[in-house]
Amino acid sequence: MDKFKTKSTENLSLIPIILSGGSGSRLWPLSRQNYPKQYLNLNEKNKFSLLQNTYLRLRGINNLKNPIIISNEDQRFIVAEQMREINTTPDSILLEPFGRNTAPAVALAALRALTKYNDPMLLVLSSDHQIEDEEAFKQVIDNGIEEAANGRL
Repeated sequence: MDKFKTKSTENLSLIPIILSGGSGSRLWPLSRQNYPKQYLNLNEKNKFSLLQNTYLRLRGINNLKNPIIISNEDQRFIVAEQMREINTTPDSILLEPFGRNTAPAVALAALRALTKYNDPMLLVLSSDHQIEDEEAFKQVIDNGIEEAANGRL
């Protein structure tokens, strides 16, 4: 007998948490402190930045809500403009006064998600990744959603 209860994913709220801070030092001279690599178009296949592609590759996932984006104060207008360019209104853009690593950023985003949704599922994403096989990526997310809905995560 399975000790895990099966929970429906029908009414699930899936909140993308996109980590989009950074110092812009790893891909210098293309990226800079106020314009790190996640805001650059590094993909020859489309005209979008890494940040924009991070959200766009989620298209078609069920129950997807608007993202919560974590950035720093110096980049807030870039984030807002790049989301506007892809017709996406973030649920929130949380601004870090200075970088404090992933755990505190995700904790703040989780608290923000709880103010709007009842027991939402969070999908934490880095904004500076290039993912070639988007269908496989979505399948992994779907599998993770099923596992989490069944209490296995």
